[in-house]
Amino acid sequence: MARAPENAPGRWPLLGHTVPLLRDPLALFSAVRDRGDVVKLYLGPLPVFLVTTPELAWQLLVTDGPKFDKGIVFDKMRPLFGDGLATSNGELNRRQRRLVQPAFHRDRIAGYTEQTITGLAAEVANSWQPGEVVAFDQRMQDFALTASGRTLFSTELGEEVLTEIQRSIPIMLKYVLLRAFSPKLVEKLPIPANRRFDAAAARLRRVITEAVVSARSAGTDHGDLLSMLLLARDEETGEGMSDQQVRDEVITILTTGAETTAVALAWFFHELGQHPEVERRFHAEVDEVLGGRPVRFEDLPELGYTQRIIHEIGRRTPPLILMRRAREDTELGGVRIPAGAEVAVSQHTLHQDPRYFPDPGRFDPDRWIPDRMAELPRGAFIPFGAGARLCPGHLLAPVEIAVAAVTIGARWRLVPVPGKPVRARIKATLQPDRLPMRVVPRDTGATSG
Repeated sequence: MARAPENAPGRWPLLGHTVPLLRDPLALFSAVRDRGDVVKLYLGPLPVFLVTTPELAWQLLVTDGPKFDKGIVFDKMRPLFGDGLATSNGELNRRQRRLVQPAFHRDRIAGYTEQTITGLAAEVANSWQPGEVVAFDQRMQDFALTASGRTLFSTELGEEVLTEIQRSIPIMLKYVLLRAFSPKLVEKLPIPANRRFDAAAARLRRVITEAVVSARSAGTDHGDLLSMLLLARDEETGEGMSDQQVRDEVITILTTGAETTAVALAWFFHELGQHPEVERRFHAEVDEVLGGRPVRFEDLPELGYTQRIIHEIGRRTPPLILMRRAREDTELGGVRIPAGAEVAVSQHTLHQDPRYFPDPGRFDPDRWIPDRMAELPRGAFIPFGAGARLCPGHLLAPVEIAVAAVTIGARWRLVPVPGKPVRARIKATLQPDRLPMRVVPRDTGATSG
């Protein structure tokens, strides 16, 4: 017999769990684990079934994945993403995935690395002066947005688009959590947050539409991601994407990819600054593998410790929640899920589970030694989701992070500024509220701080 799940703690009258989700979602997602394998929380009056174990997360996303569509949070993002991979369902989603996936093939990622990412990372490293205090989180956001923009748009037209990307995407990311978790009534109110979000989304959609139309008219493969999207043909039908579909995928890639890379790099160097032994091992690996030359795509498999740091960052600062909607009556963990019900999994809940990650608050890259990774159950670590809707950029983002990290780390130490505590700020992901860091040349200041 199906059982009734417990409610998550902290429910408010009428507003449900909207207030704790906006105020301190990490506390809420940490507390639900003690309420059972499936817990019910409320977005306003709307109930959401939240699964809290790796086994049920895997069932939701993979084993029973076809029984679920994207959930209400993705519906609310449609004004920004249109009908791209982030929001579409059914055959449209499967078709778009077939068309988009070749743009993230290993050979293409190697090309983006050589043509764009390595050079931009070097520009960042070359722009600093010894002893300078930099707003490191902002600098990483600028790098990630520029890398995403130039990976997509390699032509001169791309510079115009890049300006709008750097203007609009930070605004949208600032308000995305409010839009996602607020009851429908709130998202319709003419409050400043809604006006700014909608205006930024409209500007971005307009300028990218113009770029897509222009690029299609030119008909040239520039080796960039946009060219791949325009040239892609469905193997089953021979059809390509319309201008609108290309635009929606471009916005999806820009918004999700840049956020992942920027936040990971900010926390990467923050953690190095807090853990001298991790920093020492990282620099030793960079020196051994690169030997003073620029990083190449082929070097990445040799940067094993760097990859472990990236994994640990992904464990500690993942997206907050993945939403699904049941297409049919089903069951999860002995709980009946009716057709049309909203279902969710919190990566934070899974990634902080002490059963699989002992002492989860401790920063420990050695959790990701291959033998220890092999012991994790499926679903315990899902920073990019899982199953048929795995983020298509799940291979590109770690490459961008690694290339930027080792390029900066080959030359500099980033030292925390005394008296400037760093706190987590909740947006679509977990970001540092501010991250001032002092730039110290490794050859003259490797032991200073």
